[in-house]
Amino acid sequence: MKEECVIYHTTSAGETVDLGRQLGECLTRGDVISLAGELGSGKTWFTKGVGLGLGIAWDMVITSPSFSLVNEYEGRHTLFHLDAYRLESLADFLAAGLDEYFYQDGVVVMEWADRWPEILPDYRLKCEFVITDDHTRKITMSGYHPRSVEILKHMEKVGR
Repeated sequence: MKEECVIYHTTSAGETVDLGRQLGECLTRGDVISLAGELGSGKTWFTKGVGLGLGIAWDMVITSPSFSLVNEYEGRHTLFHLDAYRLESLADFLAAGLDEYFYQDGVVVMEWADRWPEILPDYRLKCEFVITDDHTRKITMSGYHPRSVEILKHMEKVGR
């Protein structure tokens, strides 16, 4: 299948949060969002927005789970926020049981997902973050599975 993609440009943390919120509004149980991009590119702000779209309260502090590896937040669907930054190998990821979250009854957002793409479900939506200047981020969402394409079509409708 051909991979579909949609490209966005955000010019502030607030816009990045809002883009994540729009995505979160259309997510459902079983969806997996893989995030890739350098430190400071907006992955955690985006995840805060996904949480808002899932009905998680604004005052709930969504932080990068770099040290805990996974944070859980309750909303319309449970948000499992994974972070593979500190893991050295795929064996570490598997030993921590993080792959089991892909099959839980919730939505998974995984930071640093580009490290071991071979373990990610085919139906995931990939989001790549690129810093273009101090304030601007280029965010490319892509996927080829019918579910990820459905999400991309929704995102095209809500526009930016």
